[in-house]
Amino acid sequence: TEYANAMEKSWVYDELKEVRNCHDAFSKWGVGGGLLYTGIAAHITKGKEPWTLSSPVGSNSDGLKTDAKATNPAKEFEPIDYPAPDGVLTFDLLTNLQRSGTYHEDDQPSHLKIKPDVASVPESISLQVYAAPESRFCPAAVYEYVDEKLVINAQNCIHCKCCSIKMPHEYIQWTVPEGGGGPQYQVM
Repeated sequence: TEYANAMEKSWVYDELKEVRNCHDAFSKWGVGGGLLYTGIAAHITKGKEPWTLSSPVGSNSDGLKTDAKATNPAKEFEPIDYPAPDGVLTFDLLTNLQRSGTYHEDDQPSHLKIKPDVASVPESISLQVYAAPESRFCPAAVYEYVDEKLVINAQNCIHCKCCSIKMPHEYIQWTVPEGGGGPQYQVM
């Protein structure tokens, strides 16, 4: 395509090619090996090594391991009991959400939808196999299960897009909301 050709001729492509193996080096050899390889690749060979490291098993069609495929079943983990927020150093979720200035129009259509071809995933797979990870990793409590049925509180969304990449089977379709709704960070 025209975009791909323009990209390959740009300075961005050259910079990305230099570091193409850095992420996979950490996946393959851990912190020590990743740092060593990345240091050599970024400062000495500058991406001219005649190989590209392969991506791990469980990769998508582009050869990249997706976050959704890296999520393991809940039975493989011990539950974590976090201490209650103290109001000084740690705060409850709704206080943090209020500080983000998140606002969506009341009559705005939801920008978070369950993809039709995987509509059964929330209740049959995410909740049953993975213990509803979306209800824990979402920083704005957008996803909750009420009587084992998924409820999406899109008005809380802070647009981190974690849900569109981390949920089992990537069952959420995230679209840009109407009219600039979402977080309004004042100190950034």
